Amino acid sequence: MELSDRFLNLVQKQLSSFQADEQLSHIVFYVAQSIPGKPPSLEAIAQWPDLGKTLPSVEADSDLREPSPYRRWYPLQEGQIILGVLRVECLPSSVFWPDSLDEKIQSSALVLAHCLSLEVERNKLIEELSQHRKQISLMVHQLRNPLSALRTYAELLLRRLGPDNRNLNLVEGVLTEQAQLDRYISGLEILGSSGTPISQGDQAGLLLPPLLPEGVDSTFRALLAPLIDRASATAKLQGRQWQGPSYWPDWSEQSCQSNNGALSEILANLLENAFRYSPLGCTLGLRMLDEGLVVWDEGTEIPIHERESIFNRGFRGEVGKKTSGSGLGLALAKDLVKQIGGSLELVIPPRLVNSELPKKGNAFLVKLLVEKDP
Repeated sequence: MELSDRFLNLVQKQLSSFQADEQLSHIVFYVAQSIPGKPPSLEAIAQWPDLGKTLPSVEADSDLREPSPYRRWYPLQEGQIILGVLRVECLPSSVFWPDSLDEKIQSSALVLAHCLSLEVERNKLIEELSQHRKQISLMVHQLRNPLSALRTYAELLLRRLGPDNRNLNLVEGVLTEQAQLDRYISGLEILGSSGTPISQGDQAGLLLPPLLPEGVDSTFRALLAPLIDRASATAKLQGRQWQGPSYWPDWSEQSCQSNNGALSEILANLLENAFRYSPLGCTLGLRMLDEGLVVWDEGTEIPIHERESIFNRGFRGEVGKKTSGSGLGLALAKDLVKQIGGSLELVIPPRLVNSELPKKGNAFLVKLLVEKDP
């Protein structure tokens, strides 16, 4: 077991705290080690005073096999598990083992046992994290091959279609989605890298890689267009009505480079939820507003007792429990809206947002910090 420097420093300070006890001559801290195929052993990790040499394990030290009235063993125990032991030696000339000294050593042994237990748990978590990262790296490696093949087939199909072919936009949509999947996989690759620190500020970015390639400038309208096309195609496949935006406000023509693709991720999550949880057959749509946008549906209204919880991570209402999903879409969308200085709220019915929207159903209103022309 690999022990952290912080823990080893703690052990050394605990042992050094006995230097004022003149009746003690030596204290050794042992940790139980278990190696597959070999019997367990007690390995010397620290000692006071420092003799300048590495001590053998308890099993390998022949001197310890002889009993001594000047030696005591204090187990480092957590529950029924022996994690290690303290070996304490007393000077032969001293009046050894007064009760006050025994109590002091026992207290120190309890502290070390508890800290050693935490150290064991820490090592287990590090090992689990390492295994998870290895699994992620393997999955990323396996995913890239079919994803690359998908792009190749789509590009070959694109060459066969003429510029006026009505199916051209469908193939281009496949290529757009492939590029987005590739960015998600790159995000997984970052998570799987053991040398990559993950700070709180990076978390959402890693989970939702930006849509925009570096150095490419585009407008919000161009950024959202593939999502709107996908929503229209999904509605046709499901046999339901889709109402796309007929009005594009001034902010939609602004550059979205500074936004880093966040608005696209927000809209993707809202549309995914609308298609997944609204009843088949009901109409849904997207409307652009001067202060943002709204995704709405004419489905069953979200129950009152669930409306404050739907933005919580992992929450799934009665309708959601009947459908596959993780309960993360709305939570991630709200986090991203907050990051870009906007807000996301549920409005029921949609008509409260705009008089032209339905009198029943649900609406998710995204308000943005829109820069208005002077």
